[in-house]
Amino acid sequence: MTDHFEFTTEEREQALLLYAELKEKIATTLEDGDEDKLRRHLHIVIESNQIHRDTFGLNPIVSSLQTALLVVDEIGLRRDAVIAIMLNPGVECGMLTINEAAADYGMAVGRILHGLHHIQELYQRNPVSESDRSTFVRQQGENFRNLLLSFAEDMRVILIMIADRVNLMRQIKDTPDKEQQMLISEEAAYLYAPLAHKLGLYKLKSELEDLSLKYLEHDAYYHIKEKLNATKQARDTYIKNFIGPIEQKLKEAGLTFHMKGRTKSIHSIWQKMKKQKCPFEGVYDLFAIRIIIDCPKEKEKQQCWQTFAIITDMYTSNPKRMRDWLTVPKSNGYESLHITVLGPENKWVEVQIRTERMDEVAERGVAAHWRYKGIKAEGGGMDEWLNGIRQMLENADDGMEAMDSFRNELKDEEVYVFTPKGDLMRFPAGATVLDMAYHIHSKVGSACTGARINNKVVTFRQELHSGDQVEIITSSTQYPKQEWLNIVKTSRAKAKIRLAIKETQQKEALMVKETLERKFKNRKIEQDESLMMRTMKKLGYKEASDFYRDIAHDTLDVQTVIDKYVELQQSDKVVTGDNIARSAEEFVLEDFAGQKPMQNDDVLVIGQDLKGVDYQLAHCCNPIYGDQVFGFVTVSGGIKIHRYDCPNAPEMRRRFGYRIVRAKWSGKGSSQYAITLRVIGNDDLGIVNNLTSIISKDEKLVLRNINIDSNDGLFRGTLTIMLNDNTRLEALIKKLRTVKGVKQVERI
Repeated sequence: MTDHFEFTTEEREQALLLYAELKEKIATTLEDGDEDKLRRHLHIVIESNQIHRDTFGLNPIVSSLQTALLVVDEIGLRRDAVIAIMLNPGVECGMLTINEAAADYGMAVGRILHGLHHIQELYQRNPVSESDRSTFVRQQGENFRNLLLSFAEDMRVILIMIADRVNLMRQIKDTPDKEQQMLISEEAAYLYAPLAHKLGLYKLKSELEDLSLKYLEHDAYYHIKEKLNATKQARDTYIKNFIGPIEQKLKEAGLTFHMKGRTKSIHSIWQKMKKQKCPFEGVYDLFAIRIIIDCPKEKEKQQCWQTFAIITDMYTSNPKRMRDWLTVPKSNGYESLHITVLGPENKWVEVQIRTERMDEVAERGVAAHWRYKGIKAEGGGMDEWLNGIRQMLENADDGMEAMDSFRNELKDEEVYVFTPKGDLMRFPAGATVLDMAYHIHSKVGSACTGARINNKVVTFRQELHSGDQVEIITSSTQYPKQEWLNIVKTSRAKAKIRLAIKETQQKEALMVKETLERKFKNRKIEQDESLMMRTMKKLGYKEASDFYRDIAHDTLDVQTVIDKYVELQQSDKVVTGDNIARSAEEFVLEDFAGQKPMQNDDVLVIGQDLKGVDYQLAHCCNPIYGDQVFGFVTVSGGIKIHRYDCPNAPEMRRRFGYRIVRAKWSGKGSSQYAITLRVIGNDDLGIVNNLTSIISKDEKLVLRNINIDSNDGLFRGTLTIMLNDNTRLEALIKKLRTVKGVKQVERI
């Protein structure tokens, strides 16, 4: 970034040419005064000296002109999108507000600018470096979610972002900053190319993939490029010989059309080479022939199938490689007939048959639908997909979850199934009966127990296949479960399941709380929220929702909860001082540079005889006598005692070092402390009995609770034990580890 921004002579000439070309292409869509205001704004921004070159040293005004021209030529956007792109550098440097832009050019321009600004702000706030790959991946999830949120507000935002990334990838070929070039390329391949594919922007998708390959795998890219150049003449000759007879037959049939040969992208060839584990020469379908028919809409299908018949009469077709996206278009609106035939020299050739309208939709994707709105609008494939994305965003807990859900939706393969009434439904490959149930309605999905597929009863886990006739079976006793999230494939179903589970958990929790309050009241026990949370943890629950669920489903007895609560309540009276707290200023702060406490007289000595200090053992790490500990002064003035290896210790040291005091134990351990051990081992006969017998043989150990779960030949269990110091604890852990079949024993 430079202190003084200036146009070079070359940039000024380039900008003038781009502006003139852009003005000519969108002139008919501009409103009165648009051009004067836009030219005046650009002049002010340039002369203000407040804009700066980007990371790669690129001129933002020239870049915006290039991106604007790209969205016009390749996507078909016009006035609102172009003006927003042109104004964006001024918004980013503070020369223009979004509200001012909306007042001058309309709300649509303001909405697009808001989305663009939001994304730009996000990237500036979260720079990444090559040295931190985990941060890069994690940040991508959050960037992606915010990108989609902006995209959900106005589709044109995402189309502009894709075009902007294509333009950036074109401009950075000679940059010396190879590290940033690779990061930009990874993002283009990981995010923007799949997104462009889903939106039907196949040309831009191929360019993003090719450029990413060029920057990330330089040798592979140029190897394939050189091979393509070397075989171009032979390939062109073959295409000419192949299409000659077809062209003659189509003309004799009275069809109006044009034909062209298209070589597969370098990235596509590279993927085939890797998948088939073969050299360049082993990839036979290097090109495809496209036949584009010019005809009225009402004759589209008729003439496409007529062309199909003519070609398959001339050449042998491969039925396994036929794709009929004419009868049932893809969810992004793509329509075409794909066939693969055996041409001269016994070479397989892919032939794509479509009309002019279909070709524009294929080239410009979702944007082309705005031009032809009303055509293929029924069924709402793209609208339905967008609605699913919005639902997924609302219910995803984090950005990586949003990214994973969305990427599952980007699969090209789709399956088509029928309802009992004959209605056609479309799902991504791998979708299950449960996906279809939630697609029909949330209540149908939540009550689904299975289906009849082609009159055969199956479970709701059954995958759907094209041509299936599916009837959903429901039950009033069925309810959604957490594991259902692993069964469904669509983001729409996942979002609805999460919502249903949340609603069910809230109802169950409310009922259980009322039951507990009533039982506690009957026993004349005062209920404390923090102590109840400790009770949950001691009973082996990390989440309150799991605790309430098990009580609601009678897996956990209420009486067990009350007994554990009373036990903890009684033990608190032993380990908690009951006098007025004195200031933490009397204690010297701990030096945590090392892991050993400093030995001097300014130490909080913990024991039953400690007077004048309100202290409590922290529930997050449950320290016991003998553990290395420190004190943490709470907001209320009391002191919480934590173990040195407490999971919360690093954060407390970093943020609140001034509130940490030294602490040590006095005398010998006499109080009883509840500790929980996690034990994992082989699910052998008698192993649990061996564990409990070790504990029962020691009269100073009391087993309070045991919870064992067995799965796939392994058992996982928690043991809650009362003991008085960590020396006895260490001895117990050693004994438990000697039991045959035990793989792991650790303190929680």
